[in-house]
Amino acid sequence: MSAHNDVFVCAALRTPFGRYGGALSSIRSDDLAALPIRALMEHHPHLDWAALDEVILGCANQAGEDNRNVARMATLLAGLPLSVPAVTVNRLCASGLEAIGQAARAIALGDIDLAIAGGVESMSRAPYVMAKASTALGREQKLEDTTLGWRLVNPRMQQQYGVDSMAQTAENLAREHAVNRVDQDAYAARSQQRALRARDAGEFADEIVAVALQDRNETRTFSADEGLRADSTAAKLAALKPLLGPDTTITAGNASGINDGACAVLLASQDAVARHALTPIARVRGMASAGVEPRTMGIGPVPAIGKLLARINWTLADCDRIEINEAFAAQVLACTRALGLPDGAAHVNANGGAIALGHPLGASGARLAATAALALQRHGERRAIVSLCVGVGQGLALALERVE
Repeated sequence: MSAHNDVFVCAALRTPFGRYGGALSSIRSDDLAALPIRALMEHHPHLDWAALDEVILGCANQAGEDNRNVARMATLLAGLPLSVPAVTVNRLCASGLEAIGQAARAIALGDIDLAIAGGVESMSRAPYVMAKASTALGREQKLEDTTLGWRLVNPRMQQQYGVDSMAQTAENLAREHAVNRVDQDAYAARSQQRALRARDAGEFADEIVAVALQDRNETRTFSADEGLRADSTAAKLAALKPLLGPDTTITAGNASGINDGACAVLLASQDAVARHALTPIARVRGMASAGVEPRTMGIGPVPAIGKLLARINWTLADCDRIEINEAFAAQVLACTRALGLPDGAAHVNANGGAIALGHPLGASGARLAATAALALQRHGERRAIVSLCVGVGQGLALALERVE
């Protein structure tokens, strides 16, 4: 990121991640996005929020209540001043990380000094859509589910690149990289175990803001990720049926869930840190993206991480913490093996990942960055890499360094 100005992560908060149709399913996506923003405001009551230069939120769907620039709606709903502008960005599963990277680049260039970046997704509330007729009096329309994956497909895209489902792209990687079902289930069980251990040790306490839920005449509090399962042993996972047929390996247990959630990260320049008496947690060192075959989109982190490391003159061995989004166990294992890392490397997704915690598409990248930044500070570690694969064949990676 050829930075003219240092860029600091100063705070990061997220909602707990809810299951599909679960605790957060009654909350509109614009209201959901407003929750961590409002929490940041409450945690920094003396900050002059009119000085906030930009709100940038990632969102992958944008077909329902998250249409019409959900970042701007969330900014207003959270109670930020009317003068604070906002924009929504979309790099599918990496949208939340893209938002952080865009804010960091603007701060590095001196265009802005203070920003909130993050992401949101309500997969539970993703609507069905229908295209207009392509001919007069046409009757060929069909309903398309916007929750996940392809819809309204361009025939040329299908002919040239295929439109494999997300599960099929993971199966492609499993076959091409010889990632067997046993290793996938072992990885998935380990993700659950690590996430449970991290939760019990209070690793997520600093990043999660509880959500008050109104249930008829009773208010209850939702404060922990809903997808964690203490019974997800390798043996139990082995009993699950494959999603794509008897000769395949991807199951509901070794894949990430369909989830709801939101995350917001406060980023500032050195001048803004001093002016607003903020406490830096980590420094953003750079971001890089890369393209790969859509049919093996899950390998995207490998070239993205390679490009980023070369750009900032780091090696993978320099990184104390590596976060690679767990879209599928097969996909993460294909990436770690390609990067020369052991399947159970302790510093890769040390607190578990999306298989256990959930993967609300637009929020996941911001969650990974938040988890990494806070963990660097908590454990006195120096450097972290955060990366995600992206549908239609991309990878994105971000580098963070602890502030001494």
